[in-house]
Amino acid sequence: MRIAQVAPLYESVPPRYYGGTERVVSYLTEELVRQGHEVTLFASGDSVTRARLVAACRRSLRFDKHCIDELAHQILMLENVFQRAAQFEIVHFHADYLHFPLSRRQPITHLTTLHGRLDIPDLVPLYQEFRDMPVVSISNAQREPLPWANWQATVYHGIPADLYRFRAEPGTYLAFMGRISPEKRVDRAIEIAKQVQIPLKIAAKVDRVDKDYFKLVVEPLLGEPLVEFVGEISEGEKVDFLGNAYALLFPIDWPEPFGLVMIEAMACGTPVIAYRSGAVPEVMEEGYTGFIVEELKDAVEAVRRVPELSRKRCREVFEQRFTATRMAHDYVRVYERLIRDTEDEALEARA
Repeated sequence: MRIAQVAPLYESVPPRYYGGTERVVSYLTEELVRQGHEVTLFASGDSVTRARLVAACRRSLRFDKHCIDELAHQILMLENVFQRAAQFEIVHFHADYLHFPLSRRQPITHLTTLHGRLDIPDLVPLYQEFRDMPVVSISNAQREPLPWANWQATVYHGIPADLYRFRAEPGTYLAFMGRISPEKRVDRAIEIAKQVQIPLKIAAKVDRVDKDYFKLVVEPLLGEPLVEFVGEISEGEKVDFLGNAYALLFPIDWPEPFGLVMIEAMACGTPVIAYRSGAVPEVMEEGYTGFIVEELKDAVEAVRRVPELSRKRCREVFEQRFTATRMAHDYVRVYERLIRDTEDEALEARA
């Protein structure tokens, strides 16, 4: 199958550090290539892939100090995609809705995975206008604000089975990994660590928009002796960071569309303590891969119950549900159905 994958340009594919969407695009692209498909990746020029790379800009926009207008690069990439669209049997977009007006007017088979939150009022009229666009959710919970959209499937994220090593023995610290923002609630993680008196390591990115929040809310909490702020870490560092943890804390306070770090921890055998919100109940298996909690006292109790959990079981659930191979197979089924539908419509139009 001739497939185009269209990634955001903010991070490389895969990203050097934080970047969930671009990381998933990389895992999917490489697995499709491994399965024998002919894949073209539209991404930043510093991306690394076994697919054919069409560079829309010299380097990821996040690390390009000369980039002022990020949108200009995204628009240029879309023009490049549509100039070449006839080369592909399907074009798979991962950069939100920017392509919708073009896709509606071009005779191409296409699909869009929506990677972000959809509970934003501004999005409602946009998706109502473009409700013919075929879209995929990364969890069923993500769909709730737009249940009438043209959903084709829910495809859970997956990561390569051999990327993270299983660690049979628990570590001695709690881990928080992701980004520092009000909805990720690292302050909750710090309070949990204080109450259970277990060290907490925080590996997190601070975006420009969250610098004030970091300075005013989070930084004053980092003086706690139990807390170590590691900062943003690379893919290679994540293996040891998560694998050597006693448990991962995922104390979110927003409708998380998926939560990639949960399955990364599970791949290492590290259980997860997560607040019930968004996709958490779909990804987690209560009492097997960790505990789902409602408030602080529940989270504290959950940490104390970690010895009840099997790290081997965490890894088994990851292998059963969240590998890149399973993800790619799910997407290929959607691709094949959309291609058949396009061919059927073409036959009807000629009849």
